[in-house]
Amino acid sequence: MRHEEILQAIYDPANRADPYPLFAELRRVPVSWQEDGPSSEGTFVVSTYREIDALLHDPRISSDLRKGEHTAGLSGPPPNAFIQLDAPEHDRLRRLAMRHFGPPDRPNYVGQLVPQIQRITRALVDDLEGERRFDLVARVSYSLPVALICAILGVPPDDQPKFHVWADTMARTAGRLTPGPRAEFNAANTAMRQYLGGLVELRRRTPSDDLLSRMANEGGPDGRMNEPDLLATMTLLLVAGHETTTNLIANGMLTLLRHPEALARLRREPRLVVGTVEEVLRYDPPVQLLTNRTPLTDVTIGDVTIPKGMLVTLALAAGSRDPARFREPDRFVPDREDNAHFGFGSGTHYCFGAPLARLEAQIALTELVQRLDRPRLVVDPPPYREGPLLRGPRELFIEVDEVRSAGGREWLAA
Repeated sequence: MRHEEILQAIYDPANRADPYPLFAELRRVPVSWQEDGPSSEGTFVVSTYREIDALLHDPRISSDLRKGEHTAGLSGPPPNAFIQLDAPEHDRLRRLAMRHFGPPDRPNYVGQLVPQIQRITRALVDDLEGERRFDLVARVSYSLPVALICAILGVPPDDQPKFHVWADTMARTAGRLTPGPRAEFNAANTAMRQYLGGLVELRRRTPSDDLLSRMANEGGPDGRMNEPDLLATMTLLLVAGHETTTNLIANGMLTLLRHPEALARLRREPRLVVGTVEEVLRYDPPVQLLTNRTPLTDVTIGDVTIPKGMLVTLALAAGSRDPARFREPDRFVPDREDNAHFGFGSGTHYCFGAPLARLEAQIALTELVQRLDRPRLVVDPPPYREGPLLRGPRELFIEVDEVRSAGGREWLAA
């Protein structure tokens, strides 16, 4: 395989179960031109830790593809969610979302969700009692984050089958800028925004204390979001609020089942769950690639100059396994020190839902490890979801000897 074809192989669903040898090959050339990828026009790919980290903090690199001379036609119609915008508009919209989700208005909000996360998780595992074989994705790793994000946003749980189809389509086609996937993404995105628009109207007539009501009705120092920005942000929160966490929990349990010594140690030492989740985010991250970047001017990295306005892809999963940054990067080490991975990105666009996703994964893995007696995989590798950007098993069937009773044990926050 020519080096210019590696990204094409990474995008091939046939390689979804283990893309890491391909990422290692990609890393041999820190900045390379790849003939395939998000767009049929090709893309520059940055695959080593130091270079990715530098670009994630470089103000010359834009997240708004409309600003690129060669990417403007790829980005879809405005308005975009704030993750696809630059300062100052990005910063203003992010503050408007954050003030209802954390500091300064609700500084303890995420921590206060711990009992609710515990209750949902325990109920889901309780439902497995008496079963010897089940799909962990359908029963826990999807059900937990979708139930929680619906409660946080104020989305009726009975509507989950409806928006699940749109969210799944958006996750599968995210970052694909060729006409077919773009059309699918835009159609699902439009349907999701129309649905959320109806909920916004309802919350304006009868407000409650959910996040949707707060964002629709309350202003602050930055004013209030206009309707398109509000719907774009709510769509982002609903989709990202469960898609990435679903993959994080599933990837985490899959990794533990493949490393029984780590699973046994976590059962003995529950506080190790914090380091375990961080290592999963490095070792098998739910977000593998960032595809919406373009330079505002020519940018030189090493001996390669990326011309202004070209499409740039950041291979986060490759950077998080870079041997120049991490010792024995292909080993799963739950108590790894100095684990500054790219699991939630970095810089201005660092995922503001990271604290919540961490808590969900920590609580879910703790509950599963403590209550599943002799868990083992039915199929390895499991079937994977089609999309290359958000990577996780489509289903994860597990056999157990028993699902133990919860027994009143409380989750130990580290």
